[in-house]
Amino acid sequence: MKQDIAAFLEHLAKTKGSSQNTIAAYQNDLSQLDEFVEAEKAKGQLSTNKDLLVAYLVHLKGKGYSQATHARKVASARSFFKYLVESGRMQDNPVPSIESPPVSKKPPRVLTQAEFTRLLDVPKALSTPEAGRDVVMLELLYATGLRATEVVSLQLSDVDLPRATLLCRNGNARRQIPLSAHVVELLSDYIANGRLDLLYDEKETALFLNRRGNQLTRQGFWQIVKNYATRAGLDERVTPHTLRHSFAMRKVQGGADLRTLQQALGHAYISSTRVYRQPLSSAK
Repeated sequence: MKQDIAAFLEHLAKTKGSSQNTIAAYQNDLSQLDEFVEAEKAKGQLSTNKDLLVAYLVHLKGKGYSQATHARKVASARSFFKYLVESGRMQDNPVPSIESPPVSKKPPRVLTQAEFTRLLDVPKALSTPEAGRDVVMLELLYATGLRATEVVSLQLSDVDLPRATLLCRNGNARRQIPLSAHVVELLSDYIANGRLDLLYDEKETALFLNRRGNQLTRQGFWQIVKNYATRAGLDERVTPHTLRHSFAMRKVQGGADLRTLQQALGHAYISSTRVYRQPLSSAK
């Protein structure tokens, strides 16, 4: 099974363009499946793939995993065996009738438009180059739903202002993000002016720079948002991910279907996107 798993992971990377985090999750789940199957085969008690898989699911239940983790491991097995059948490595799929356990997730914490305005007003009231950068980052995140890592990883070459698009990179995954006229205007001014106030090395290609002229880190961005949230009188647990949730909820409330939202957010599983069907939780 190890060779099949290796082929599946390569398929995810080269054909599906899955992110490194997604591939690592699959590798972890399928390695656990492989270890269990090898151990059971050594005992000689189970003969068919379906018997082995059912026994594996029973084994997972006894491990005390959360519903979400359990569901992910079942989904990983389902995707793996589907690939084996489609690639001709296996004739019959042993998992088509096996359902993932139901997952109950808390509704995501989001910002209302008024709360986002309060958050944005904090850096807007400041005159430092860092504050100007932060206004652009907050507006970009709220308008696109990018992950914090994706925002700080942006390079100048990823921004296509004439076409109003952004190339988002997450491991080997790539997706084009459309930009509103407002965000294009903000980015245009930042690149032409604000970024230059933070730039020390002309060879630096990162879009968002820290005060030393280097690429801003994910941890730095999280701390920036939390500090602004506290100063704005919002819940101290507000993070960049809160803005990502806010974007997603606005899209759902505006009528976007889950598949379209899944693509916009770069989710590997549609189950991750379904959480936005639940009632929202305010960040007050």
